[in-house]
Amino acid sequence: MEICLHGNKLREWILSKSEKPAGARPENPADDEREPVGYVLDGDVAIVTLQRSQKRNAISDRMVEALAVTVQRADGEAKAAVIRGAGDHFCAGLDLAEHVDKTPIEGVRGSRRWHAIFDMIEHGSIPWISALHGAVIGGGLELAASTHIRVADRGAFFALPEGQRGIFVGGGGSVRIARLMGVARMTDLMLTGRVASADEAASWNLAQYVVDEGAALAKACELARKAAGNAELSNYAVINALPRIQDMSRADGLFVESFISSFTAASPEAEARLRAFLEKRAVRLDVPRGGDK
Repeated sequence: MEICLHGNKLREWILSKSEKPAGARPENPADDEREPVGYVLDGDVAIVTLQRSQKRNAISDRMVEALAVTVQRADGEAKAAVIRGAGDHFCAGLDLAEHVDKTPIEGVRGSRRWHAIFDMIEHGSIPWISALHGAVIGGGLELAASTHIRVADRGAFFALPEGQRGIFVGGGGSVRIARLMGVARMTDLMLTGRVASADEAASWNLAQYVVDEGAALAKACELARKAAGNAELSNYAVINALPRIQDMSRADGLFVESFISSFTAASPEAEARLRAFLEKRAVRLDVPRGGDK
């Protein structure tokens, strides 16, 4: 099965293959009797789908636990993963209906659970690519920020309305989102509740690619397939070492880089790939002539 189908065909195939755990029960009748998170493994690429489309894929406690299981599964059997939202939106954030009656300590525990799962994505073993369309709001933006590559279609919109809701980010946004777009821009979004377009979000590093409406999933799958073809040790170093080196002093970062560079280059897979390149057996770089942002 070729992973990079397009548009509705790709979406229909993913939904037809998404697995339900044994004894699965519907979250509620309005959610089409689906589990909150779907999973498909196609070759080396896992495709994870948020499946509460009737609630704009708002993140419930049950979805959080399902996501934890799914992320662990992808980390163990795939070489790259794509995360997407079913229906018209990626994710509208926290399910406020569940949040309103929680005690402060329950809120802390829930926030820390989000942190742990999003850390599994950001600092796991495989690259994650998010396909963003429709609402990418609040906790949905926090989830997207934990992925390594973000592809937004031109219909995607981004917001942090926590200030208007009387709450604060709790899924790691104060660290990840602020790091991507800067504290000043994040403060603006949280204080004013304004909505950013896909192009504006890309200019703030919230997305690396902007594509036509309906094309984000296909592009994310294409990128995931490319990443899955890399040496696994190199991918691991890229997604785990780069963010940590950014938190080090210049001298410490360069010191750590030298060890990681030497360690990865000395692996058997790296040696085989380097020999293939030197012997002109490796695939050459595809130099672009223009294209997506």
